[in-house]
Amino acid sequence: MTTHPTAVDSEAPVVVRLETTIHAPLGTVWDLHTDIAAWAGWNTDVDRVEYAGPLAPGTAFRWLTHGLDITSTVHQVVPGERIVWGGPAHGIDGIHVWTFRETAPGIVTVRTEESWSGAPVEARHAEMEQALRQSLEAWLTALKTTAEAEAAAEATAVANAAARAAAGRD
Repeated sequence: MTTHPTAVDSEAPVVVRLETTIHAPLGTVWDLHTDIAAWAGWNTDVDRVEYAGPLAPGTAFRWLTHGLDITSTVHQVVPGERIVWGGPAHGIDGIHVWTFRETAPGIVTVRTEESWSGAPVEARHAEMEQALRQSLEAWLTALKTTAEAEAAAEATAVANAAARAAAGRD
């Protein structure tokens, strides 16, 4: 039986925890983040993704980021709330946890936690922690920017449709 971790390895040499607030509906943020095959379209740090789904524990996907060819396995999915994936890459064993919480209508707090362990991490702890922190900060920024732009475009389309309807053009 395969074990699927549901939390980062709190004993790992590197653990980074960050969060951001996104002004977009929870569905928009969740759908954007969990459309793994589309990551390279909005996250400039992701060069390529090979993913066929489903979004379920045990599903693997391969992706290229920062020159690292990574195969990750989805460990947990709680729709609209949480996704966990991880796996080994170049001697680093990573576990990545994402949580999503709507704090008010159209406002979502996204929290990311990732642990890295393995010989390369132990050998260059400070460098690896800085690299992971920068990567997660960039990911959160890209997610926020893209989700907020999508939400704004949707709001504009709804407003335009309402204006057309009010003017009797629809």
